[in-house]
Amino acid sequence: MTPLFTVAEIRTIEHAAAQRLPEGALMQRAGQAGANEALDLLPFTTSRARVLVLAGPGNNGGDALETAAHLAHAGAQVTILHFPPTSAPAAERDAALHRAVNSPARLMTLASAADGQAAMQGTDWTLVVDGLFGIGLARAITGEFAVLVATVNQLRCQVIALDVPSGLDADTGAIVGGDAGTALRATHTVTFIGDKPGLHTAEGRDHAGLVIPSSLDIDRDLFPPARAKLNDVALFAHCARRRRHSSHKGSNGSVAVVGGARGMAGAPILAARTALNAGAGRVYACFVGDPPAFDAAQPELMCRSAQEYDFNSAILVIGPGMGGSASGAEMLASALHSHSPVVLDADALNLVAGSGPLQTQLAQRSAPCILTPHPLEAARLLGMSADQVQADRPAAARRLASKLAATVVLKGSGTVIAARDGTIVINNTGNPALATAGAGDVLSGLCGALLAQGWPEWEAALAGAWLHGMAADVLVSEGAGPIGITASELIPAIRAAVNRLAAQHGS
Repeated sequence: MTPLFTVAEIRTIEHAAAQRLPEGALMQRAGQAGANEALDLLPFTTSRARVLVLAGPGNNGGDALETAAHLAHAGAQVTILHFPPTSAPAAERDAALHRAVNSPARLMTLASAADGQAAMQGTDWTLVVDGLFGIGLARAITGEFAVLVATVNQLRCQVIALDVPSGLDADTGAIVGGDAGTALRATHTVTFIGDKPGLHTAEGRDHAGLVIPSSLDIDRDLFPPARAKLNDVALFAHCARRRRHSSHKGSNGSVAVVGGARGMAGAPILAARTALNAGAGRVYACFVGDPPAFDAAQPELMCRSAQEYDFNSAILVIGPGMGGSASGAEMLASALHSHSPVVLDADALNLVAGSGPLQTQLAQRSAPCILTPHPLEAARLLGMSADQVQADRPAAARRLASKLAATVVLKGSGTVIAARDGTIVINNTGNPALATAGAGDVLSGLCGALLAQGWPEWEAALAGAWLHGMAADVLVSEGAGPIGITASELIPAIRAAVNRLAAQHGS
């Protein structure tokens, strides 16, 4: 399991480690770690590799200088674009510059980023090392440096970022400065001391590429307990169960999907089909509008009128295609009054957002509850804009989990799962294939099926997000996407993933 640390936590660890080590040891170790990963990306004939190293004015630039010196001594053709500090540099950075100057690298000390852009052109680079700005960046990258970053982003070579891609917020995954800023897109990121949440959510996955954590050999006793982790099978595998020969449909629970107002019958059907294929013993599709006689593609589903269904008799997945009518709000209130565990999605979340009484009722429930909002739904529930949610997804998920006393699955690139106590897990399965209509309905049905089979609320949310993403990853690996994959295609892939999980980890 990979722990994730905030910038503040990294700074505390770094400061404590520096007290135990010789001056400059951490920067030297960072440079060695960066060089080791860079060498793995270079061709066997290292001497033919043309490496461009961007060394910014801060300590991240010092890491880059150390990396450059190691690569040059290893035989690569290294060019350093060096942007000196505007004030007296730290001693460790000055020492790194000295080592770079005395290496075989070609060092160009530049007065402006425009000079750097000109120096980059006309060379077929094998690799770019990004050490412009690290985790201390507080302002948007603009002006000449923005042009420099844009130029790197247009190159067709691999790019390795040191600690964090320049311009990316390591805590949130947002671009520093929002729309006013920009960030470098790396194919690989060697992140120092500990992994960081912003590399895995929001813009992080597009800009960080493959993330390689390096602890810099810091003593483990200096690391605090992590309040955030990357999702991993180890976090929920203990809940997986193999099917017993003596089991029957009642052994695996019942799910009722409540939604399907007029013209929106497809959403509950998708959720219900997923619940059935993910292992629920019985699945009811309960329609706010007129129910169909049966689902021709999945006749095992039992179609009912939501008004006539007993909400105490099954795990409830509420919201897919439910609409925002007054009768829908009354039905939601009735469902929340039941003793059944619930998964709230889509229109159920919008109804809760618009009703103080429903929010109070939800927050006071004692039965398990999972919310699966996308950023706009989360924004409505929190009384803010979707841009504000995306600017700090971990904080938004934590705030929502606390406000509504539920486990929150904040969907999006790097789905954030938040518990009531502030613990978060960032999911790292999935790909752009999930950006399609109905994928959220599939996720809600999957979470409902896991609850029906006895999974605890927290583990059901973790496994639901992981399996949902893994299904999309498998489809893409088989050549089916990501472009054009439909939500219904995820369902058999989820069934296969659930069975693999049970076979490999079930008791």
